[in-house]
Amino acid sequence: MKSLITLTITLTIWLLASCLANAQETGHDTQTSIEQLTNLKEKIIQEEKEALKAEVESINARLQSENIQESEAETLKKEAAEIHALNIENRLAIIDNKVALLKRNGSIEEDEVNGMIIRIGSSGKNSENENVLYIGPKNKKRKYDRRTTSDMVFAFGLNNVITKGESLQDSDFKVAGSRFAEIGWAWKTRVFKNTNFLRIKYGVSFQFNGLKPTDNRFYVDTGEQTELQTYPLNLDKSKFRMDNLVVPIHFELGPSKKEEHDDYFRYKTENQIKIGLGGYAGINLGSRQKLKFEEDGEDQRLKLKADYNTNKFIYGLSAYIGWQGVAVYAKYDLNTIFKNNPIEQRNVSLGLRFDLD
Repeated sequence: MKSLITLTITLTIWLLASCLANAQETGHDTQTSIEQLTNLKEKIIQEEKEALKAEVESINARLQSENIQESEAETLKKEAAEIHALNIENRLAIIDNKVALLKRNGSIEEDEVNGMIIRIGSSGKNSENENVLYIGPKNKKRKYDRRTTSDMVFAFGLNNVITKGESLQDSDFKVAGSRFAEIGWAWKTRVFKNTNFLRIKYGVSFQFNGLKPTDNRFYVDTGEQTELQTYPLNLDKSKFRMDNLVVPIHFELGPSKKEEHDDYFRYKTENQIKIGLGGYAGINLGSRQKLKFEEDGEDQRLKLKADYNTNKFIYGLSAYIGWQGVAVYAKYDLNTIFKNNPIEQRNVSLGLRFDLD
Protein backbone atom coordinates (compact mmCIF):
# COMPACT_ATOMS: atom_id res chain seq x y z
CA MET A 1 0.00 0.00 0.00
CA LYS A 2 2.85 2.39 0.80
CA SER A 3 4.27 1.82 -2.67
CA LEU A 4 0.90 2.65 -4.24
CA ILE A 5 0.63 5.85 -2.23
CA THR A 6 4.18 6.79 -3.18
CA LEU A 7 3.34 6.13 -6.82
CA THR A 8 0.23 8.31 -6.53
CA ILE A 9 2.16 11.22 -5.09
CA THR A 10 4.98 10.80 -7.62
CA LEU A 11 2.65 10.71 -10.63
CA THR A 12 0.64 13.66 -9.36
CA ILE A 13 3.78 15.74 -8.91
CA TRP A 14 4.93 14.60 -12.34
CA LEU A 15 1.67 15.74 -13.96
CA LEU A 16 1.89 19.15 -12.33
CA ALA A 17 5.58 19.46 -13.15
CA SER A 18 4.88 18.50 -16.75
CA CYS A 19 2.45 21.39 -17.09
CA LEU A 20 4.98 23.83 -15.65
CA ALA A 21 7.80 22.36 -17.70
CA ASN A 22 5.69 22.55 -20.83
CA ALA A 23 5.07 26.25 -20.26
CA GLN A 24 8.78 26.85 -19.62
CA GLU A 25 9.83 24.78 -22.63
CA THR A 26 7.34 26.61 -24.83
CA GLY A 27 8.90 29.94 -23.87
CA HIS A 28 12.38 28.48 -24.36
CA ASP A 29 11.50 27.11 -27.82
CA THR A 30 10.01 30.45 -28.82
CA GLN A 31 13.21 32.27 -27.83
CA THR A 32 15.33 29.67 -29.62
CA SER A 33 13.29 30.10 -32.80
CA ILE A 34 13.72 33.88 -32.63
CA GLU A 35 17.48 33.46 -32.26
CA GLN A 36 17.58 31.07 -35.22
CA LEU A 37 15.66 33.51 -37.39
CA THR A 38 17.91 36.38 -36.32
CA ASN A 39 21.02 34.36 -37.18
CA LEU A 40 19.45 33.52 -40.53
CA LYS A 41 19.76 37.17 -41.60
CA GLU A 42 23.55 36.91 -41.92
CA LYS A 43 23.17 33.71 -43.90
CA ILE A 44 20.73 35.39 -46.30
CA ILE A 45 23.07 38.34 -46.89
CA GLN A 46 26.01 36.00 -47.49
CA GLU A 47 24.01 33.84 -49.91
CA GLU A 48 22.94 36.84 -52.00
CA LYS A 49 26.47 38.27 -52.06
CA GLU A 50 27.88 34.94 -53.25
CA ALA A 51 25.16 34.64 -55.89
CA LEU A 52 25.94 38.18 -57.10
CA LYS A 53 29.65 37.40 -57.20
CA ALA A 54 29.00 34.31 -59.32
CA GLU A 55 26.87 36.31 -61.77
CA VAL A 56 29.51 39.04 -62.05
CA GLU A 57 32.18 36.42 -62.77
CA SER A 58 29.93 34.93 -65.43
CA ILE A 59 29.41 38.37 -67.00
CA ASN A 60 33.18 39.03 -66.95
CA ALA A 61 33.80 35.69 -68.63
CA ARG A 62 31.35 36.59 -71.41
CA LEU A 63 33.05 39.98 -71.74
CA GLN A 64 36.52 38.43 -72.03
CA SER A 65 35.28 36.02 -74.67
CA GLU A 66 33.85 39.05 -76.51
CA ASN A 67 30.32 37.70 -76.43
CA ILE A 68 29.10 41.04 -75.03
CA GLN A 69 30.34 44.64 -75.11
CA GLU A 70 31.69 46.42 -72.04
CA SER A 71 28.67 48.74 -71.85
CA GLU A 72 26.31 45.74 -71.89
CA ALA A 73 28.42 44.03 -69.24
CA GLU A 74 28.15 47.05 -66.95
CA THR A 75 24.38 47.16 -67.48
CA LEU A 76 24.05 43.45 -66.62
CA LYS A 77 26.20 43.87 -63.52
CA LYS A 78 24.08 46.82 -62.37
CA GLU A 79 20.86 44.89 -62.93
CA ALA A 80 22.23 41.86 -61.06
CA ALA A 81 23.31 44.05 -58.16
CA GLU A 82 19.84 45.64 -57.96
CA ILE A 83 18.13 42.22 -58.07
CA HIS A 84 20.21 40.79 -55.25
CA ALA A 85 19.88 43.95 -53.19
CA LEU A 86 16.10 43.65 -53.47
CA ASN A 87 16.35 39.95 -52.66
CA ILE A 88 18.21 40.79 -49.45
CA GLU A 89 15.69 43.50 -48.55
CA ASN A 90 12.67 41.27 -49.19
CA ARG A 91 14.08 38.17 -47.50
CA LEU A 92 15.13 40.15 -44.42
CA ALA A 93 11.63 41.68 -44.28
CA ILE A 94 10.17 38.16 -44.29
CA ILE A 95 12.41 37.21 -41.36
CA ASP A 96 11.43 40.37 -39.45
CA ASN A 97 7.75 39.59 -40.02
CA LYS A 98 8.20 36.02 -38.81
CA VAL A 99 9.97 37.22 -35.68
CA ALA A 100 7.15 39.69 -35.01
CA LEU A 101 4.55 36.95 -35.59
CA LEU A 102 6.38 34.56 -33.29
CA LYS A 103 6.65 37.15 -30.51
CA ARG A 104 2.97 38.01 -30.81
CA ASN A 105 1.38 34.57 -31.33
CA GLY A 106 4.03 32.09 -30.25
CA SER A 107 3.97 30.25 -33.58
CA ILE A 108 5.61 30.27 -36.99
CA GLU A 109 5.11 27.88 -39.84
CA GLU A 110 8.45 27.68 -41.60
CA ASP A 111 12.06 27.60 -40.47
CA GLU A 112 14.45 28.27 -43.36
CA VAL A 113 17.42 27.21 -41.23
CA ASN A 114 16.73 23.51 -41.25
CA GLY A 115 13.58 23.00 -43.30
CA MET A 116 11.49 22.25 -40.22
CA ILE A 117 8.01 23.21 -39.13
CA ILE A 118 7.89 24.82 -35.70
CA ARG A 119 4.40 25.04 -34.25
CA ILE A 120 4.17 26.31 -30.67
CA GLY A 121 0.61 26.26 -29.40
CA SER A 122 -2.43 25.18 -31.35
CA SER A 123 -3.24 26.75 -34.68
CA GLY A 124 -6.58 27.97 -33.41
CA LYS A 125 -8.55 28.41 -30.22
CA ASN A 126 -9.75 25.07 -28.88
CA SER A 127 -8.01 23.35 -31.77
CA GLU A 128 -8.49 19.94 -30.24
CA ASN A 129 -6.75 18.09 -33.05
CA GLU A 130 -3.46 19.99 -33.08
CA ASN A 131 -0.31 19.37 -31.09
CA VAL A 132 0.62 21.80 -28.33
CA LEU A 133 4.24 21.69 -29.47
CA TYR A 134 5.35 20.17 -32.77
CA ILE A 135 8.78 20.30 -34.35
CA GLY A 136 9.25 18.18 -37.43
CA PRO A 137 9.77 18.10 -41.20
CA LYS A 138 7.88 20.87 -42.93
CA ASN A 139 6.83 18.52 -45.72
CA LYS A 140 5.38 15.91 -43.37
CA LYS A 141 1.88 15.06 -44.50
CA ARG A 142 -0.84 16.05 -42.03
CA LYS A 143 -3.07 13.20 -40.91
CA TYR A 144 -6.29 13.40 -42.90
CA ASP A 145 -8.61 12.45 -40.02
CA ARG A 146 -7.60 12.37 -36.37
CA ARG A 147 -10.32 10.67 -34.34
CA THR A 148 -8.54 10.51 -30.98
CA THR A 149 -7.08 13.40 -28.98
CA SER A 150 -5.87 13.75 -25.38
CA ASP A 151 -5.75 16.36 -22.65
CA MET A 152 -5.14 16.91 -18.96
CA VAL A 153 -8.15 16.96 -16.61
CA PHE A 154 -8.31 18.91 -13.37
CA ALA A 155 -11.31 19.31 -11.06
CA PHE A 156 -12.04 20.60 -7.58
CA GLY A 157 -15.02 21.56 -5.44
CA LEU A 158 -17.16 20.62 -2.48
CA ASN A 159 -17.31 17.13 -1.03
CA ASN A 160 -19.73 15.49 1.39
CA VAL A 161 -21.53 12.29 2.32
CA ILE A 162 -25.01 11.05 1.58
CA THR A 163 -26.22 8.98 4.51
CA LYS A 164 -29.11 6.61 4.04
CA GLY A 165 -32.25 8.03 5.66
CA GLU A 166 -30.75 11.53 6.13
CA SER A 167 -30.57 14.71 4.07
CA LEU A 168 -27.46 16.77 3.35
CA GLN A 169 -28.79 19.38 5.76
CA ASP A 170 -28.25 16.87 8.57
CA SER A 171 -24.77 15.97 7.38
CA ASP A 172 -22.08 15.07 9.91
CA PHE A 173 -19.56 17.04 7.83
CA LYS A 174 -18.90 20.71 7.17
CA VAL A 175 -20.22 21.78 3.79
CA ALA A 176 -17.64 24.48 3.00
CA GLY A 177 -14.72 22.73 4.69
CA SER A 178 -15.12 19.34 2.99
CA ARG A 179 -13.54 19.42 -0.46
CA PHE A 180 -12.33 17.19 -3.29
CA ALA A 181 -9.74 17.42 -6.04
CA GLU A 182 -9.08 15.32 -9.13
CA ILE A 183 -6.20 15.31 -11.58
CA GLY A 184 -5.64 12.99 -14.50
CA TRP A 185 -5.15 12.41 -18.19
CA ALA A 186 -7.93 11.64 -20.65
CA TRP A 187 -8.31 10.55 -24.24
CA LYS A 188 -11.29 11.43 -26.42
CA THR A 189 -12.34 9.34 -29.42
CA ARG A 190 -15.00 10.18 -31.96
CA VAL A 191 -17.52 7.33 -32.13
CA PHE A 192 -18.94 7.74 -35.64
CA LYS A 193 -17.01 8.27 -38.85
CA ASN A 194 -18.99 11.17 -40.28
CA THR A 195 -20.16 13.06 -37.19
CA ASN A 196 -18.55 14.31 -33.99
CA PHE A 197 -21.75 14.60 -31.98
CA LEU A 198 -20.86 11.60 -29.78
CA ARG A 199 -17.40 11.04 -28.28
CA ILE A 200 -16.03 8.59 -25.70
CA LYS A 201 -13.78 10.21 -23.11
CA TYR A 202 -11.67 7.85 -21.00
CA GLY A 203 -8.47 7.96 -19.00
CA VAL A 204 -6.94 7.66 -15.54
CA SER A 205 -7.36 10.03 -12.58
CA PHE A 206 -6.35 10.51 -8.97
CA GLN A 207 -9.22 11.55 -6.69
CA PHE A 208 -8.72 13.11 -3.28
CA ASN A 209 -11.95 13.21 -1.25
CA GLY A 210 -11.78 15.17 2.00
CA LEU A 211 -14.33 15.31 4.84
CA LYS A 212 -14.33 17.59 7.89
CA PRO A 213 -16.53 16.22 10.70
CA THR A 214 -18.67 18.59 12.76
CA ASP A 215 -18.98 18.90 16.56
CA ASN A 216 -15.33 18.27 17.48
CA ARG A 217 -15.40 14.68 16.21
CA PHE A 218 -12.99 12.35 14.40
CA TYR A 219 -13.12 8.83 12.98
CA VAL A 220 -12.26 5.85 15.19
CA ASP A 221 -11.77 2.28 13.99
CA THR A 222 -13.40 0.12 16.67
CA GLY A 223 -12.36 -3.10 14.98
CA GLU A 224 -15.75 -4.05 13.60
CA GLN A 225 -16.78 -0.68 12.20
CA THR A 226 -15.64 2.92 11.87
CA GLU A 227 -17.55 5.61 13.72
CA LEU A 228 -17.36 9.30 14.59
CA GLN A 229 -16.44 9.98 18.21
CA THR A 230 -15.91 13.18 20.19
CA TYR A 231 -12.25 14.06 20.69
CA PRO A 232 -11.24 14.66 24.33
CA LEU A 233 -9.58 18.00 23.50
CA ASN A 234 -10.86 20.99 21.57
CA LEU A 235 -10.02 20.39 17.90
CA ASP A 236 -8.94 23.28 15.71
CA LYS A 237 -9.01 20.97 12.71
CA SER A 238 -10.30 17.49 11.97
CA LYS A 239 -10.03 16.17 8.42
CA PHE A 240 -10.51 12.69 6.95
CA ARG A 241 -9.22 12.03 3.41
CA MET A 242 -9.50 9.14 0.97
CA ASP A 243 -7.14 8.87 -2.01
CA ASN A 244 -8.39 6.93 -5.04
CA LEU A 245 -6.97 5.85 -8.38
CA VAL A 246 -9.81 5.48 -10.89
CA VAL A 247 -10.50 4.96 -14.57
CA PRO A 248 -13.29 7.34 -15.67
CA ILE A 249 -15.33 6.76 -18.84
CA HIS A 250 -17.85 9.28 -20.20
CA PHE A 251 -20.02 9.52 -23.26
CA GLU A 252 -19.59 13.13 -24.32
CA LEU A 253 -22.32 14.72 -26.43
CA GLY A 254 -22.41 18.08 -28.12
CA PRO A 255 -22.34 19.86 -31.46
CA SER A 256 -19.15 20.72 -33.29
CA LYS A 257 -18.08 22.49 -36.46
CA LYS A 258 -16.41 20.61 -39.28
CA GLU A 259 -13.54 22.44 -40.98
CA GLU A 260 -12.49 20.92 -44.30
CA HIS A 261 -9.19 21.59 -46.07
CA ASP A 262 -7.58 20.21 -49.21
CA ASP A 263 -5.72 17.40 -47.48
CA TYR A 264 -7.36 17.08 -44.06
CA PHE A 265 -10.41 17.93 -41.97
CA ARG A 266 -11.00 18.57 -38.28
CA TYR A 267 -13.99 18.84 -35.96
CA LYS A 268 -13.85 21.88 -33.67
CA THR A 269 -15.89 22.22 -30.46
CA GLU A 270 -15.13 25.91 -30.00
CA ASN A 271 -18.05 27.88 -28.57
CA GLN A 272 -20.16 24.72 -28.23
CA ILE A 273 -21.86 23.19 -25.22
CA LYS A 274 -20.78 19.70 -24.14
CA ILE A 275 -22.42 17.12 -21.87
CA GLY A 276 -20.63 14.13 -20.38
CA LEU A 277 -22.42 11.14 -18.82
CA GLY A 278 -20.64 8.14 -17.41
CA GLY A 279 -18.86 6.75 -14.40
CA TYR A 280 -15.60 5.49 -12.95
CA ALA A 281 -14.06 2.50 -11.23
CA GLY A 282 -10.82 1.98 -9.39
CA ILE A 283 -9.14 1.36 -6.06
CA ASN A 284 -8.74 3.17 -2.78
CA LEU A 285 -5.03 3.86 -2.29
CA GLY A 286 -5.30 4.82 1.34
CA SER A 287 -7.08 6.82 4.03
CA ARG A 288 -5.75 9.24 6.61
CA GLN A 289 -6.77 11.79 9.22
CA LYS A 290 -5.26 15.11 10.25
CA LEU A 291 -6.01 16.51 13.70
CA LYS A 292 -4.91 19.88 15.00
CA PHE A 293 -5.42 20.97 18.60
CA GLU A 294 -3.80 22.79 21.50
CA GLU A 295 -2.42 20.90 24.48
CA ASP A 296 -0.61 22.48 27.44
CA GLY A 297 -0.41 25.75 25.55
CA GLU A 298 1.31 24.23 22.52
CA ASP A 299 -0.09 23.52 19.07
CA GLN A 300 -0.19 19.82 18.26
CA ARG A 301 -0.72 18.04 14.97
CA LEU A 302 -1.53 14.39 14.46
CA LYS A 303 -1.38 12.56 11.15
CA LEU A 304 -3.07 9.19 11.39
CA LYS A 305 -2.87 6.57 8.64
CA ALA A 306 -4.99 3.46 8.90
CA ASP A 307 -7.32 1.19 6.99
CA TYR A 308 -10.45 2.55 8.72
CA ASN A 309 -12.43 -0.33 7.16
CA THR A 310 -12.87 1.63 3.95
CA ASN A 311 -13.98 -0.16 0.80
CA LYS A 312 -11.00 -0.82 -1.47
CA PHE A 313 -12.99 -1.05 -4.68
CA ILE A 314 -14.33 2.33 -5.81
CA TYR A 315 -17.03 2.77 -8.44
CA GLY A 316 -19.62 5.42 -9.15
CA LEU A 317 -21.48 7.71 -11.51
CA SER A 318 -20.30 11.08 -12.80
CA ALA A 319 -21.46 13.78 -15.19
CA TYR A 320 -20.49 17.22 -16.42
CA ILE A 321 -21.95 20.01 -18.52
CA GLY A 322 -19.78 22.78 -19.80
CA TRP A 323 -18.70 25.33 -22.34
CA GLN A 324 -15.23 25.47 -23.88
CA GLY A 325 -12.80 23.92 -21.38
CA VAL A 326 -14.83 24.55 -18.18
CA ALA A 327 -17.70 22.43 -16.88
CA VAL A 328 -19.86 21.90 -13.82
CA TYR A 329 -18.90 18.45 -12.55
CA ALA A 330 -20.62 16.00 -10.19
CA LYS A 331 -19.68 12.52 -9.04
CA TYR A 332 -21.31 10.00 -6.70
CA ASP A 333 -19.78 6.83 -5.27
CA LEU A 334 -22.07 3.81 -5.55
CA ASN A 335 -19.89 1.92 -3.10
CA THR A 336 -20.26 2.72 0.59
CA ILE A 337 -17.33 4.42 2.28
CA PHE A 338 -17.03 1.81 5.01
CA LYS A 339 -17.48 -1.95 4.64
CA ASN A 340 -19.13 -3.01 7.88
CA ASN A 341 -20.97 0.08 9.13
CA PRO A 342 -24.67 -0.50 9.74
CA ILE A 343 -25.48 2.91 8.29
CA GLU A 344 -24.68 3.24 4.59
CA GLN A 345 -22.68 6.35 3.67
CA ARG A 346 -21.59 7.29 0.14
CA ASN A 347 -19.29 10.05 -1.03
CA VAL A 348 -20.70 12.81 -3.26
CA SER A 349 -18.91 15.74 -4.92
CA LEU A 350 -19.84 18.87 -6.84
CA GLY A 351 -17.42 21.33 -8.41
CA LEU A 352 -15.69 22.62 -11.53
CA ARG A 353 -13.87 20.57 -14.12
CA PHE A 354 -11.18 21.87 -16.50
CA ASP A 355 -10.17 20.01 -19.66
CA LEU A 356 -6.76 21.51 -20.43
CA ASP A 357 -6.34 20.62 -24.09
